[in-house]
Amino acid sequence: MSKSETTPNFLVISSIGTDQPGIVNEIAKACSSNQCNIIDSRMTVLGGEFAVIMMVSGNWDAIGKLESTLPALSKKLNLTTTIKHTNARNSAPALAYSVNVVALDNPGIVHDIAQYFSQQNINIDDLQTGTYSAPHTGTQMFNLMMTIRLSADTHIASLREEFMEFCDELNLDAIIEPLRL
Repeated sequence: MSKSETTPNFLVISSIGTDQPGIVNEIAKACSSNQCNIIDSRMTVLGGEFAVIMMVSGNWDAIGKLESTLPALSKKLNLTTTIKHTNARNSAPALAYSVNVVALDNPGIVHDIAQYFSQQNINIDDLQTGTYSAPHTGTQMFNLMMTIRLSADTHIASLREEFMEFCDELNLDAIIEPLRL
């Protein structure tokens, strides 16, 4: 067996289209029938649109077969699909922390928070946002949940204090704590 047959290859698949029952089933079936494994995925409905991004692994032939089936599947499900070959993530020592922010909904909150962590050279691994109506008042509220990756040499107490001061200046309620799995 050659190295290309035993070394896993990775493919990121991103699709978006009108929400309908069966999309997840059809994509998972295509992966399975082509001997590819779904390693990581995120799926959601935004408005009336279904969106999925996933990373699959398989040997070179399996990835190639899956790639060749995706255009017809996308057409059948009326999805816009893009694919990209990738590598396994470099797993340098890091600490995962969760960041949760709640505030009155205002434009620019995501940018402000992303810019803060970017300036600290901190990677954002996962980010989810949403809005909801506050109980009793109906005021539009904003919620952000993210996972950040801190290098092992990060002084966490200082980072937490600086981040909380940053949030206080913007009138954001925030928590930063170790990620609990």
